[in-house]
Amino acid sequence: MKKAINLRIDESLLEELDVYAKELDRTRTYLIEKAVSNYFDTLDEMISDKRIDDIKAGKSEMFTLKNVAIQLGLK
Repeated sequence: MKKAINLRIDESLLEELDVYAKELDRTRTYLIEKAVSNYFDTLDEMISDKRIDDIKAGKSEMFTLKNVAIQLGLK
């Protein structure tokens, strides 16, 4: 199910988006959805880096699968 959102975007970026949309015969919505979807990979990497930094800084703790299984009483 798709849901409408409001988006404010710089006019020059919108013009560039329109050029791509026209050239590819696609809608703005389609291109924005694709761009956001592709950017999720970058965001996942940023989150992973942050979590690693948090562990190194002692802000988070890491547990092995073996330790979790012991804590849960699993063998």
